[in-house]
Amino acid sequence: MQATIEQIPKTKRMTHPYTYIDPNAKIAANVKIDPFTVIHGDVQIGEGTWIGSNVTIMDGTRIGKNCRIFPGAVIGAIPQDLKYNGEKTTVEIGDHTTIREFVTINRGTSDKWKTVVGNHCLIMAYSHIAHDCIIGNNCILSNSVQIAGHVVMGDWAWIAGVSAVHQFVHIGQHAYIAGGSLVSKDVPPYIKAVRNPLSYGGVNSVGLKRRGFELEKINHIIDIYRIIFNKGFNTSQALAYIEEELPASDERDEIVTFIRESGRGIIKKYASGIPEED
Repeated sequence: MQATIEQIPKTKRMTHPYTYIDPNAKIAANVKIDPFTVIHGDVQIGEGTWIGSNVTIMDGTRIGKNCRIFPGAVIGAIPQDLKYNGEKTTVEIGDHTTIREFVTINRGTSDKWKTVVGNHCLIMAYSHIAHDCIIGNNCILSNSVQIAGHVVMGDWAWIAGVSAVHQFVHIGQHAYIAGGSLVSKDVPPYIKAVRNPLSYGGVNSVGLKRRGFELEKINHIIDIYRIIFNKGFNTSQALAYIEEELPASDERDEIVTFIRESGRGIIKKYASGIPEED
């Protein structure tokens, strides 16, 4: 059980005197909090976390261990959703996650009751994560990425800078989305999403190699996506062919399940005859 701020002797607090902390906030003893930060009452912060200057942490925020939150961030503000009716919801930030300058993360609504950012994530400056988003572990949001409500992002996914993600989009694990993208369709796992309109750009082989995937497994994933995007099948035909002709694997089953369960439909192969927009 984390100690409340009143239970921590003043000599052990790592809090600047110009910081305001509600006495009901539960903050571990070795959390360092810089000046001019405001922490509301229904807040929990795990040990080893650093909170920079001018940060606002609002009711319903749960922050894990050894996180770093840079100046200007606002975490736990109410959703920017007209359907929100004051229900008690949360933002949950995992351990070892870094939140850079002026990031905003809104808490959930009655849809999921929470917004989640996993462990070991990097959320770069000026990014926004809206209500009811579920961001997996080891994810990266580069500068100024804007994520609308109800988005689900798998582990190890990476969205490059100045991209915007439509509400209810799902992004598979180990996917990479190029900078400046408008993401309005689901992005399956293990791939690169590039160009405008956003399209399949091949398997994220470099990222998979960096994470220890063996070449045989990467080639297996490439074979799956060749059938989906290059064989001239429609989606149902491609999935049926994959299940009949390719050996079972975790990767195969994950890709097939992701596409079958896609609510918005997946991105398509880039059509070279369609000019890119300026």
